[in-house]
Amino acid sequence: MSIRERLSGNEAVAFAFKQINPDVMGAFPITPSTEIPQYFSQYVNNGEVDTEFVPVESEHSAMSCCIGAEAAGGRAVTATSSAGLALMYEVLYVAASARLPITLACVNRALTGPININNDHSDSMGARDSGWLQLYSENNQEAYDNMLMAMRIAEHPDVRLPIMICQDGFITSHAIENIELVEDELVKKFVGEYEPQEYLLKKENPLSVGPYDISPYYMEHRVSQAQAMKNAKQVILDVSAEFAKMTGRSYGLFEEFMMEDAERAIVIIGSSAGTAKEAVRQLRAKGEKVGLIKLRAFRPFPMEELGKALNGVKAVAVMDKSEGFSACGGPVFAETRSACYGLPEQPMMINYVYGLGGRDVRVESIQYVFERLSEIIENGTTGEVYRHLDVRGGEYSGL
Repeated sequence: MSIRERLSGNEAVAFAFKQINPDVMGAFPITPSTEIPQYFSQYVNNGEVDTEFVPVESEHSAMSCCIGAEAAGGRAVTATSSAGLALMYEVLYVAASARLPITLACVNRALTGPININNDHSDSMGARDSGWLQLYSENNQEAYDNMLMAMRIAEHPDVRLPIMICQDGFITSHAIENIELVEDELVKKFVGEYEPQEYLLKKENPLSVGPYDISPYYMEHRVSQAQAMKNAKQVILDVSAEFAKMTGRSYGLFEEFMMEDAERAIVIIGSSAGTAKEAVRQLRAKGEKVGLIKLRAFRPFPMEELGKALNGVKAVAVMDKSEGFSACGGPVFAETRSACYGLPEQPMMINYVYGLGGRDVRVESIQYVFERLSEIIENGTTGEVYRHLDVRGGEYSGL
């Protein structure tokens, strides 16, 4: 029997950590993820968990603490946002290359500059090639559920990679929603105990962690990481299927929303999917054949699966809540367009960068995007591919 509660996204993630009872949390505060270690430290202080809580002097140290704990054979968790994740960048790569399944709660926030504390995806997108798994959450329930599945995925013998569970800063992290929690005993049984094969404190097999790879070996090391990322797709699906049996809540690599006969579609990540779904519902009520794909897994990227889902759609707009500064679009667009390259019925595709620094996205904004897709189908050409939404003096602005 599930437990019904009202929690913010940060509270939900902290509660998931409490139920999991990790060995170590390395933590340094940064808005808007500060509440996660704050709430969790109360559980530590109250004796509700056995976790060693390590308050460190920086986010670089927080990740280094987690690396040491995982290398020694323990489960380690942390939380961060924005510049905090950026300060971790060096050791993010160390964690991934050492195949340490650390769990990180990333509460997405814009990166400086200019200084901004509100939501976009520039922090986690900047770390997209670090070798970490990345799952994105639309709402508080999904943030909680993703966190319960995170360790099962990351610690799987075919994967053994670190994982970050992302949710949108303030939009979900601080907003209170109804949520269904899983009973403690079921969580413990589902997550299980961490059983690393090799670790620093295993006296039967002394080893070093984080070696220097000379040229004859470095590439093979990287290839093994790449293969683990490929393996993660099936593991995500398997763990999600088991989670669905336990809770009735189903997740995949992405969600298809009203895509059965869609001629126009958008691809989107995170909390904005909720707004976009409402836009789709309203347009469907008018008889328009529109749909939406919400990406859950960005690393590994579901290239083949997404391409299949978009095959035959006439026009697609990919929504990026991160500016790629590539002069040709954002990171989600680049990967989605690649997924559709060579399809038998390849859609015409455009990119909208939107929502930077917390800029609100409205139902009307998404409907405007669908209107542009109609024009593209009618004209038979995309026109400008790389666009920005809701910008003063720009193509479209409700400001």
